Amino acid sequence: MRIYMIAGWLALLLAFPAWPQSTPASSSSAPAPSSANAPLLQPVTVTGEQPGPGLWKVSKGDHVMWVLGTITPLPRGMEWRSKEVEQTIARSQEVLESPSAEVKVDAGFFSKLLLLPSVYSARKNPDGATLQQILPAQMYERWEIVKQQYFGNDRGVEYWRPIVVAVKLYQKALDRAGLTNANDINKAVFKLAGQHDVKRIPVKYKLVVEHPREALDAIKQTNLHDISCFNQTLNTVQDDMGNLAARANAWSTGDIQTLRGFAVNDRHESCIIAVVNADFAEPLGLHDLPQRMEQAWLDAAEAALIRNTQTFAVLPMDQVLSPDGFLAKLKAKGYSVQSPDELNP
Repeated sequence: MRIYMIAGWLALLLAFPAWPQSTPASSSSAPAPSSANAPLLQPVTVTGEQPGPGLWKVSKGDHVMWVLGTITPLPRGMEWRSKEVEQTIARSQEVLESPSAEVKVDAGFFSKLLLLPSVYSARKNPDGATLQQILPAQMYERWEIVKQQYFGNDRGVEYWRPIVVAVKLYQKALDRAGLTNANDINKAVFKLAGQHDVKRIPVKYKLVVEHPREALDAIKQTNLHDISCFNQTLNTVQDDMGNLAARANAWSTGDIQTLRGFAVNDRHESCIIAVVNADFAEPLGLHDLPQRMEQAWLDAAEAALIRNTQTFAVLPMDQVLSPDGFLAKLKAKGYSVQSPDELNP
């Protein structure tokens, strides 16, 4: 059973394959007055067949790993096709997958059914609190404006935890902007690996929740420090949807220089912090999950580089470009790392 069983918002944490390495977002509740009443813009996104970016080369001696950096969201109407990627996969011995995580609930079929009401109630604020009671006044004023644009007169959402509202709001904003979080690039890579009979190497951390009822009780009783996550999401929806679309277009058309120039407000980290710092995180094994997944991928990458003459790997672009990302860590270990524009000046 995938992690969406843990009240929806925990799915936000583990659905993302990697964790940005930027400085954690401030929990400041300062509003963004310049955008509070801004009209909704329709960002223009590319459509049709697109090549995506080039490949990064990681090597030591005569062993090489070619890395495709991916991003989300991407244009909903885009079709990705890269001859370079297909030819590289065909010549590789293995395809190294992006790191991912999955929570398995150790419960019987009927117990799972009985858990569903608990899952539903866990998304609500403890003690029946409303967003108006939880959020700083200025932030709530901003939320009222955005709510009308995306939720209309829905009153039920007022009782949800800020992080749950953030997930739903972000999904609605992406849909309106013509963007999608569906990672069809990974699926396309895996399909190509199957077509060329290339072995896939998953990097997946599995967390078993042996006592799901107790876990859900702990979640329901915990006040998450998720106001920063909510605030970051408001900023993204009000200020950054156009940048998200432009970044998606840059990825689609292979514009590496433009990708490097984006400093889009990344809401993921503050939402992850809200979960991994919660009181229930350590008993469930969530408090150091990002670090464990990072180490798991680095170990898998080094093993593949030793084992294979050529490996193909998929990584979130944040971990490809960041000075603290996975490729930077491999470079610090003595591997040569070259970008597409360095390989093809």
